[in-house]
Amino acid sequence: MLWGIFLVVFFLVQEVWAIHGGMLYPRESESRQIQELNGMWKFRADYSPNRLRGFDQKWFAKPLDQTGPVIPMPVPSSYNDITTNQSLRDFVGWTWYDRTFFVSPEWQNKRVVLRVDSAHYNSIVWVNSIQVMNHSGGHLPFEAEVNKALNFAGENRITITINNTLSPTTLPPGSIEYKTDKNRYPAGYFVQNLQMDFFNYAGIHRSVRLYSTPRTYIDDITIVTRDTSGVVDYNVTLEGNTAGATLTVDVIDKSGVTVASSSQPRGKIMIPKPHLWWPYTSNGQDPAYFYTFKVAIKDSKNIADFYRLPFGIRSVEWTNTQLLINGKPFYCQGVAKHEDADIRGKGLDYPLIARDFNLLKWLGANCFRTSHYPYAEEIMDQADQQGIVVIDECPGVGIKEVSNMGKVSLNHHLEVMEELVRRDKNRPSVIMWSVANEPGSARPEAGPYFKAVIGHTKYLDPYRPVTFVVGGSDFYEDKAAQYTDIICVNHYYAWYSDMGHLDVIQLQMNYDITNWHKTFNKPVIITEYGADTVAGLHKLPSDAFTEEYQVQFMRKYHEIFDALRKQFLAGEMVWNFADFQTDQATTRVDGNKKGVFTRQRQPKMAAHFLRDRYQGLINRRSGRTCRKSFNLSTYFQEL
Repeated sequence: MLWGIFLVVFFLVQEVWAIHGGMLYPRESESRQIQELNGMWKFRADYSPNRLRGFDQKWFAKPLDQTGPVIPMPVPSSYNDITTNQSLRDFVGWTWYDRTFFVSPEWQNKRVVLRVDSAHYNSIVWVNSIQVMNHSGGHLPFEAEVNKALNFAGENRITITINNTLSPTTLPPGSIEYKTDKNRYPAGYFVQNLQMDFFNYAGIHRSVRLYSTPRTYIDDITIVTRDTSGVVDYNVTLEGNTAGATLTVDVIDKSGVTVASSSQPRGKIMIPKPHLWWPYTSNGQDPAYFYTFKVAIKDSKNIADFYRLPFGIRSVEWTNTQLLINGKPFYCQGVAKHEDADIRGKGLDYPLIARDFNLLKWLGANCFRTSHYPYAEEIMDQADQQGIVVIDECPGVGIKEVSNMGKVSLNHHLEVMEELVRRDKNRPSVIMWSVANEPGSARPEAGPYFKAVIGHTKYLDPYRPVTFVVGGSDFYEDKAAQYTDIICVNHYYAWYSDMGHLDVIQLQMNYDITNWHKTFNKPVIITEYGADTVAGLHKLPSDAFTEEYQVQFMRKYHEIFDALRKQFLAGEMVWNFADFQTDQATTRVDGNKKGVFTRQRQPKMAAHFLRDRYQGLINRRSGRTCRKSFNLSTYFQEL
């Protein structure tokens, strides 16, 4: 069985030199250098029946092009849509990458770390045929010190093998189904069943790089701002020969002035007259103000390490009816997204990141959810810098079956939350952790499972609310929502139920959402609502899938949102920001079309309608009047 063989291979490999401490994003400084390994790598997929030929023949032991035919593959990118080969697009199993590189001899006396920002799903890494690390799970970084494997006097080779197989205990979960009817399927035929509605893109999705530090180095930094007073709790972790090491901490404002200092590795720093980090669309406030937390250490030999961490001062609180940022009510007017685009799949793409944030601000959106997995750190950087609030979600999508809620699944889920919190804990944009999307939370097993996951997440970070996104269970049967701080709900009235019947939306939503609040006495955020829409398809009277229907659908939701906003509704997030790719299905014509933008980031009618909605909310909060040159609300009311 493919998955059983995979387990044997993956869990018998030895973990060597893996780092279990901090996961600071690589930043250059006076003491730290970075060498990017992005570009064209050599690539091949293992099409052998059991997908183990690469291990049997030890493809990692020599250049990949000496093991058989290879093709060029860009890193970062998903491999699925790069070629015209359908078997590679839908491939399940082990794929292999390699490339060569040189390392400066000047790094020989330093600590050299190899970092992979994300590879989907399970990875094993060799340097010069020496295994240096493995990692289970996509979307989050992993790294290892590799000095012992490097050749500082000549060429080096890195080999990475990746398996995208999903099992009942992975995040997200899935299953391998073997088709055994010999009259209908070839021998050994199998399919990967997904429990999620997006394409299982695979490959090295984010950057691969080497970076150097001194042997005594800054391993981790934790910053907590509990309120808006300017008191900053911090903790700096050092590694190496720290005996006799000295440390200084400086807080530097946007103009370059040092406003606070300390010589202690942990404690409190008071910043006088602090500038707060405010979200975009906060009335009368300068959004996204940043300080720099500069740490410098010197060891007993006077060798220094420097790290500069951007951070913002802001507080997050919640009551039974509201979400508050810096003590003021915050209404989330935003979108759910995906890392998804033509050709590169889920591969890191700077132009796409820039385009998406420009479109978010054009809409007047102030938040998004990282549905349904952690996004690239470069995306999170832009959220920090542009004042866009983030609900940071782990890959726990599709946890629907009892087999997804056992001990193995739980332990992995806890590890993933540790990795996510460790990576994003210092980000002011992150105001909430989401531990799952649409799990089977009506199951009896869901209660203890999510109690453990949410409790562990709150132990890791007691200062942010923790949630999961409800979908598929009703308020009267849910076994896990009681453990969340904020109720996040997905609903698709007049789409997945009562399709085409727009007149039932308000009655059904008012009943359900009001009862979610009454049952659990917590604020509610609508994290998904939407209708598939084919760009350019128009019809009057409207039909499902037309641009007119999408606008009318959204307008009905907005009317009930406005009524509930005055009571306990803390946010609304449309599904989805842009069209995205899914697995092939009779209900999916080249993907999910619920985006207000196309996959190419061009607006449908709904994007203009949503912009009018969000700009109107901004104007109402500020007391400004709406634009008079072209009032879209009047135009869309005529539909």
